[in-house]
Amino acid sequence: MDIAAILREVRESVGRSADRGAVANYIPELAGVDPGHFAMSVVLADGSQHSVGDAGVPFSIQSVSKVFALALALGRLGDRLWDRVGREPSGLAFNSILQLEHEKGIPRNPFINAGAIVVTDAVLATHAPREYLGELLGFIRTAAGDDDIHINQAVARSETETGHRNFALAHYLRAFGNLTNPPELTLGSYFHQCAVEMTCDQLARAGRFLMEAPGMPRLVSPDRVRRINALMLTCGHYDGSGEFAFRVGLPGKSGVGGGILTIAPGRAAIAVWSPGLNAQGNSKLGTEAVEMLARRAGWSVFG
Repeated sequence: MDIAAILREVRESVGRSADRGAVANYIPELAGVDPGHFAMSVVLADGSQHSVGDAGVPFSIQSVSKVFALALALGRLGDRLWDRVGREPSGLAFNSILQLEHEKGIPRNPFINAGAIVVTDAVLATHAPREYLGELLGFIRTAAGDDDIHINQAVARSETETGHRNFALAHYLRAFGNLTNPPELTLGSYFHQCAVEMTCDQLARAGRFLMEAPGMPRLVSPDRVRRINALMLTCGHYDGSGEFAFRVGLPGKSGVGGGILTIAPGRAAIAVWSPGLNAQGNSKLGTEAVEMLARRAGWSVFG
C-alpha cells in the first residue's frame, strides 16, 4: 500500500472543496486562524511517518487533549473515575448543560466539556495545577518522542476570558458535589490543557500509544488502550460521533482547533488539521480527509 500516494490524493481532493467550514470564532485566539490550512500525517505500525500539507505548523489541539488527560486520570484513579463520569454518547452539543441537570451532575462521558472538566478535577485532587500541567505535557512529549511541545499562553488567556459556558458547567458540577476543587482552579488547568499546541506530525506520533502495535510506546495498559479507543469511537465527536463512526469506522477525537486524532488499531495513528468546523464543532475537511484515507487504505474496526 502506497500511503504517501493516498495522502497526496486526499490533499488534492480536499483542496478542491469550496466549503471549508467556519473557524471557532467564539475563542478570539482561534478566530484569526487561516481556514486555508490543511495538514495530514500518518504513522504506520512499522514506525514510518508520512505527511502532506502544513504538517509542521503548530495549532491548538483543544479537545484532542482530553484523550491524554483521560489516560492520565485512569492511570491515577483507575475505575474509580467512572463513579464521577459516564461512558455513554451524549447526543447533545459538547458544551450543553441540559444533560447535567437531568442526570444530576454526572456528565455523560469524559469527552464532552463537562466530563473533561470532571476528569481534570479528579487528577487535581492529588496535584497542584502546575504539577498536573507538567505531568500532562510530560506524557504528551513522551508519547510523541518530542520535547518541543508547549502550552500557548495566549490561547489559554483567551479561553479563560471568554469561557463563560464552561464556568457555568463547572459551577453546576460543583452544585451537585461533582467538583472537588474551586471552579476557578479546575478551569484554569482545563483551559491550559486545551491550549496545548502541536503540529500534525507531533500529534500523529503522540497517538502511537493507542495503536497497540509492536515497537510503539507503551504508556498505559492494553486494557485501557482498548477502553480509550472505544470511547473515542462512541463519544469522540460529540453529537457527530455516530456520523464519524459510520463514515470513517475508526476511533477518533476532534478539537475545535480543527484537529482530529484517529487510530487504526494495529495499523496507524492519523492526525489531520483543517481549522474550519462543521455544525457539530468538528473539522469539516478533516473528517472528509480521514474518511477518504480510511476507504483507500481499507482501515475500519468493522472489518
